Amino acid sequence: MGSVGYFVIYGLAGLVVVFLLVRAALAARAYIKFRGKRLVTCPENAKPAAVDVDAKRAGAEALVGTPHLHLSECSRWPEKRDCGQWCLKQIELAPEGCLVRSIVTNWYKGKNCAICGRLIHEVDWMGHKPALLDPAHKTVYWDAVPAERLPEYFTTHAPICWDCHVAQTLRREHPELVTERPWRWGS
Repeated sequence: MGSVGYFVIYGLAGLVVVFLLVRAALAARAYIKFRGKRLVTCPENAKPAAVDVDAKRAGAEALVGTPHLHLSECSRWPEKRDCGQWCLKQIELAPEGCLVRSIVTNWYKGKNCAICGRLIHEVDWMGHKPALLDPAHKTVYWDAVPAERLPEYFTTHAPICWDCHVAQTLRREHPELVTERPWRWGS
């Protein structure tokens, strides 16, 4: 075989490698795009439902073509496990818009802490997350709330910053360790 034959073989091998790399990148992109808890409106009862897309399956299907979405979890399961999964259309239309992380970020954006009044800046996902204050002045982290109940909590609870949540929790759980000092002008 001449040098032209080797050139053709190496060229074809290079094309195959590029094709496989592109497919792998598409698979990784599909996996990243569809992972995470989502909040959808259940078509059956028109109430919020927390769902997880089978992101691994979507990534695997993206290797060979267009992924078809399937749920791996739903807050209405196991009772409604055999539903038609019509809620997937909402995820296909707005994959970022129904992501719980996006919903929470948008809700806190531009809000002030109900206790100290400071602006709650970007949600810190790895550290000091903001919380919620109920009408009885008890605080709770938003991620301790079942995702399908977040819309309800967002209408009945006020946003508070991490610092105020920690202080309120300490006051509630260990009042013997807290000394209240009223604020005075000029101090």
